[in-house]
Amino acid sequence: MPPKYASTFYEPLTEDVEEFLGCFQHADSVRLVGFTALWKNARFSDLFLGMASMSEMRRFCRVAMATAVKYFLPPYCYQVRVGGLYLMHAFYYTQLAVPRVQIRLALRDWDDVQRFLRDSIACGHLDVVFVYRKLVAAKAVDYTAMPHLLVFQRPKKAKEECAGMLARTNGVQELLTEDYLEELSNVQNYYYKIKNELVEVRLQATMTHADFASRLKDTLNEFHVWQQKTFKQTNDACKDEAKPTEQEDCRSRAALLASIKRRGYEQSLCDSKSRKSRQEEAEDSYRSFPKQQAPDKKERPLSLRARTWKTLGKNTEKLELQTWLLSAPDQEGVPLRQKNSQECYKQEKEGYVHLS
Repeated sequence: MPPKYASTFYEPLTEDVEEFLGCFQHADSVRLVGFTALWKNARFSDLFLGMASMSEMRRFCRVAMATAVKYFLPPYCYQVRVGGLYLMHAFYYTQLAVPRVQIRLALRDWDDVQRFLRDSIACGHLDVVFVYRKLVAAKAVDYTAMPHLLVFQRPKKAKEECAGMLARTNGVQELLTEDYLEELSNVQNYYYKIKNELVEVRLQATMTHADFASRLKDTLNEFHVWQQKTFKQTNDACKDEAKPTEQEDCRSRAALLASIKRRGYEQSLCDSKSRKSRQEEAEDSYRSFPKQQAPDKKERPLSLRARTWKTLGKNTEKLELQTWLLSAPDQEGVPLRQKNSQECYKQEKEGYVHLS
């Protein structure tokens, strides 16, 4: 069985976080005080209790941080993103892991985070900026290449986003409907009618713009056209980047064939080299085998005289005489003479008698 909390997100925790952020969204406030009151009432810090081991605690903390970061980034609305930032702050300072698990933010989300901070400063939400800078100062944010740890052979389950928390792209169209514009036009016509009936204020400055409803409708149409054009260009660019052109497809196919041929040639070359080297080694071993295994040249056996002198313990190195002499002189200084066969036979017989 895989270890618990080994996946990127944990379904029960995600449901609890969505319910909590829904309550924060209904409060219609982005103040840290309101979030803290909801956090204490829900006793959300108790979710870190009951872990059996520190490894399980660290895995759960990693999942909790990833869940909070998920609602801090687009496409959620501003209030939900603020709640996600507050959740990151709360999870980081209430976790029980030692050392604390850092918050992973991918580098691709850097622009979105900076734009979010600029909007917060422009709107005067300084507590949002304070919380983020506090996390950065505490080195709680770890900017990484990927938002999650790279783990192979992990099944991915696509989860639908909560529709109530997403930022609406058609909010302007929903606000300025045809009925609203018609009612606005009727109110403006009634205003001009009453103004013309009053002589005292007829020639004075008007308090509304002329043709305000029609101008507002034209502005709305221009914004709608710009929005459609911008999103269409973005989608087309993404599709063009994802879909390779015919020329790139041909190039990739040619590169793939070239790489296959190159690998095949290198493999055949390595095989031929290894085969040739094995053959040369076999030939060398065959040539060297007779030399190594050949027995030493048989030495000539000692003669009877040499064996006799060796048995008697006499040194035969000084008796290296001419090859035709079969015996050594008895005394030094005596001229050498060649003995006949009878004398040699007699000396050999005396040697046998002595040995016996």
